[in-house]
Amino acid sequence: MRIDDYDYELPGELIAQAPLPDRDASRLMLLEREHGGLEHRRFAELPRLLDPGDLLVLNDTRVLPARLLGRKPGGGGIEVFLLERDAATAGEAWECLLRASRKPPRGSRIRFEEQLTAEVLERRDDRWLMRFEHPAGDPAAALRRIGRMPLPPYIRRRPDDARDAEDRLRYQTVFGRAPGAVAAPTAGLHFTERSFAALRERGVRLGFLTLHVGLGTFLPVRVERVEDHVMHEERFVLPAATAEALAETRRGGGRVVAVGTTVVRTLEHQARPDGTVEPGAGRSGLYIRPGHRFRVVDALLTNFHLPRSTLLLLVSAFAGREAVLAAYREAVRERYRFYSYGDAMLIR
Repeated sequence: MRIDDYDYELPGELIAQAPLPDRDASRLMLLEREHGGLEHRRFAELPRLLDPGDLLVLNDTRVLPARLLGRKPGGGGIEVFLLERDAATAGEAWECLLRASRKPPRGSRIRFEEQLTAEVLERRDDRWLMRFEHPAGDPAAALRRIGRMPLPPYIRRRPDDARDAEDRLRYQTVFGRAPGAVAAPTAGLHFTERSFAALRERGVRLGFLTLHVGLGTFLPVRVERVEDHVMHEERFVLPAATAEALAETRRGGGRVVAVGTTVVRTLEHQARPDGTVEPGAGRSGLYIRPGHRFRVVDALLTNFHLPRSTLLLLVSAFAGREAVLAAYREAVRERYRFYSYGDAMLIR
């Protein structure tokens, strides 16, 4: 398969630059897998599009303020993007991505706001290992205060943008509880407590798992052959209670509805041959592309994804390339809002 076959044209003005005032006011495109039929709905209608006994599974990770602006020893600017704590140093150091005119050598000390500093320990391919220090002895607290939300580059913000406070709130799900992601599980951004109340009233159950979104989700595909792309691993936790809820849903004839591609990958990574899932924690580099046989997921709620991305490949694996690209063309014609702060699609 060629990645060129998973491309589409998108006018720049359809890339959502800010969230809607109300999370659940988004539009919702309904795509029927069996015949490719499309309907235009509102996200608030989601409970009526599901059945009593269905199980909605959500990713409860919380996004870290992972983007830091600092100064190199010579005074030049540098952007540090936190990825995850390094297990080999017992979490004392972070794996990071760096953006600077010239990369700092090993042993350099980077200065940030509030007297926070970081020592460059080593380079690991495209990643850097850095140890943070603060005079008060608590660099994690300083990182939380001065870090900016890791918005994707297609959401344009100035360094002093007044929307930073809003992004700290809205580039985060209302149900997130486990800090560790460096990008939001964006399908979950539409939900409110009002949404959950309506779902429970409908008889739809809720289940939660954690996948800390990282390079595996947002790294672009830079190869021509789809099969040649390598997924980076991301940390996950699938609780026993969620595994049991999945089994009960299967026994009762209900559907498993994944909220977002990160949930799909976690469930399918932990899938047993009989369609049940193994609870547990670990790292997943599962790469879902057309040809994958889905064992757990029956329906998918997701946002509209970038062309030539692993996310679009996953959605195409679930619903079929032609049907998905036709739906995206329709979304462009109907002026849907795209990507992280954009509208949603339900595929069932």
